[in-house]
Amino acid sequence: QVQLVESGGGLVQAGGSLRLSCAASGRTFRRPAMGWFRQAPGKEREFVAAINWSGDQTHYADSVKGRFTFSNDDTNRAVFLQMNSLKPEDTAVYYCAARLPSYYSYSTYPRDYDYWGQGIQVTVSS
Repeated sequence: QVQLVESGGGLVQAGGSLRLSCAASGRTFRRPAMGWFRQAPGKEREFVAAINWSGDQTHYADSVKGRFTFSNDDTNRAVFLQMNSLKPEDTAVYYCAARLPSYYSYSTYPRDYDYWGQGIQVTVSS
């Protein structure tokens, strides 16, 4: 079982930056493939960014490419989403997610992730 806890959200003006963190705890034999998703009010949860188990492959939604960066720390116990040049349309609850350790690659589909954080609010004002 893996527990995920997000932090670092908040309110920022358009053009500003935030860095989200996701700390993993529990029984993890190695770092799993992980993803960031977001959900705005009245909308479905959408893919934002993902990283494979080894941390050498990342993938981004077109809407955030060039502005967001997914990274991990050396202990393999946390991942980060650096968000720059934020726009009002980035406003949403952001979720960190992890796949089962048996999966090496990332996915852009929420249904492929087995563990989820509680979500954290990011609000970008215009």
